[in-house]
Amino acid sequence: MPVVLIGPMGAGKSTVGKRAAKALGVPFTDTDREIVREHGPIDRIFAERGEAAFRDLERAAVDAALDTGGVVAVGGGAVTHAATRAAIATCRVVLLTVSADAVAERIVGTDRPLLAVGGIDAWTAIADARAATYASLAHVVVDTSRRPMSRVVDDVVAWVRAAETPGPASAPVAAAGAPAPEEEP
Repeated sequence: MPVVLIGPMGAGKSTVGKRAAKALGVPFTDTDREIVREHGPIDRIFAERGEAAFRDLERAAVDAALDTGGVVAVGGGAVTHAATRAAIATCRVVLLTVSADAVAERIVGTDRPLLAVGGIDAWTAIADARAATYASLAHVVVDTSRRPMSRVVDDVVAWVRAAETPGPASAPVAAAGAPAPEEEP
């Protein structure tokens, strides 16, 4: 079953995903990179075709990545498309979170189309608007704000390995001090 990394822009999904896949010995797919490879720069897609067209391309990229399996890092807005949410919901989902203070350093000089106007204020509004959707999909939450990426990767890899183990260890858990999702009765 694929492991999907979701979360706001700048949370570290690509970095963590690549390293976690290597540690687990499985393929890694960054859906944003696949879109760029097949269709050109994301900012150009947004400018020429609009966000809705980009989300359709993203949905197709997510479907292809899930077919490949392994670890999949999706764009921050992938969860805004209903079909993409439905596909992601069938996987093991890791939500990477990051504080506005920490992400501000990461997005300086970014070419992310949704941050072109508004910078960190735009990031905060977008992250807040998507927070409930992220939380509803997540099986585990790992904060990347001020932790070495190696520790974040260790947490993700440990959770994936525990989820592969039958029994109580496969229950939803939280990492890095985040609350565990509630289990069904």
